[in-house]
Amino acid sequence: MNSVRYDADKGTGVAVVTLNRPERLNAIDVEMARELGGLWREVRFDDSVRAVVLTGAGERAFSTGIDRGVVVPQPSSPYMQDDPLLSIGPKANDLWKPVVAAVRGMACGGAFYLLGESEFVVADTTATFFDPHTTYGMVSAYESVLMAQRMPYGEVARMMLMGAAERISAQRAHAIGLVSELTEPGAALDAAVRCATVVAGSPAEAVQGTVRALWAAREAACAQAFAQAPHLIALGNLPTEGQAELFAGRRSAGRFRVR
Repeated sequence: MNSVRYDADKGTGVAVVTLNRPERLNAIDVEMARELGGLWREVRFDDSVRAVVLTGAGERAFSTGIDRGVVVPQPSSPYMQDDPLLSIGPKANDLWKPVVAAVRGMACGGAFYLLGESEFVVADTTATFFDPHTTYGMVSAYESVLMAQRMPYGEVARMMLMGAAERISAQRAHAIGLVSELTEPGAALDAAVRCATVVAGSPAEAVQGTVRALWAAREAACAQAFAQAPHLIALGNLPTEGQAELFAGRRSAGRFRVR
């Protein structure tokens, strides 16, 4: 793999999956999307791996979502959509081993496809969370659905509608429950691995059954909302040229909301 790094410790039963495009803030291109999908499906067959930690390389970002340089042709029908990010998460690939996300730096936009399919999130104090879709003339559909399962409605609505104008600090994310544990800078990965090691030490069948039960509580709502997403996006998105114009004129980083 070129865009994803995979390190498994058979002694602890924990594997670390690292998004490995730090020069692009771990933005997800088509190659990374394919590698992630293939990796999750392979991990299903490795019984020595009982828990996974998902993180991003470098200090600046967990992931900034889809790479703006990626061109994904779309069908003209609002009932069909080719979204490469729909297949990047563990649940989308039928993996029911627990996944703990470790976030350092920015996590925004398409990164929520991955955070939304993780069991819980550990972050350090440099982490920030935001969704710039509306600022650049795009509907935040799948991201909003996934985050609405993890955050109070008013919090996720504010994040999605404020777009690039406001970023949620790690402290605020912890206060509203998006982040389960807050660490010092650079310590999120170690903390996530410690949690994953504890989880991996329990009987695998019980752990995976619990993961499946937890997801069952969410998936019906997600499936119904996802069914609405393609035509909402088709109706609400600006043409590609309009999005590019807004993106090219993007302002400096928005204000940080700590409280």
